[in-house]
Amino acid sequence: MARMKFICDSERCIECNGCVTACKNEHEIPWGVNRRRVVTLNDGVPGERSISVACMHCSDAPCMAVCPVNCFYRTDEGVVLHDKDICIGCGYCSYACPFGAPQFPASGTFGVRGKMDKCTFCAGGPEANGSEAEFEKYGRNRLAEGKLPACAEMCSTKALLAGDGDVVADIFRNRVVKRGKGAEVWGWGTAYGSKQAGQPGGAKS
Repeated sequence: MARMKFICDSERCIECNGCVTACKNEHEIPWGVNRRRVVTLNDGVPGERSISVACMHCSDAPCMAVCPVNCFYRTDEGVVLHDKDICIGCGYCSYACPFGAPQFPASGTFGVRGKMDKCTFCAGGPEANGSEAEFEKYGRNRLAEGKLPACAEMCSTKALLAGDGDVVADIFRNRVVKRGKGAEVWGWGTAYGSKQAGQPGGAKS
């Protein structure tokens, strides 16, 4: 079974925000919630880079560890999803996540901010695949349709890669070898507890 992962190649990202727009459009995400965003590292100094950030679907997800009601679960493909019918909006997951992935539709204290929302790797939720209830709560289930996440498919420079972790790591590694630089993958070690994808032996986890 494939282990789904994200990689963002900072050498290719042009900060166009196409991935952000594709995600919001595909899932009809409400105003104020951004499942994916583009951030700039080392802004204004030599070596400045932009990367696309969302839930990385970690191998040892801290959000799952801290959730007091166990609303998180992992699919056979390694995608970390959550059940909005169980979520109580406590916000513990947002404090635990190193990527700032959990989003809430409102600000406020415990239970006031609403049900948590985050990137689903376009894999829907616990409802029946392709159902109206699934789309309303989690957006479109592209994985069930045999497609990859919309953000990666819409990336004009193919900076954002998504899919089987071994495959995307091989693609990235080949890029690094050809251009001779840019082997660093922001967040890979944090999310998957393995070597950088651009380094020898870094695809497995």
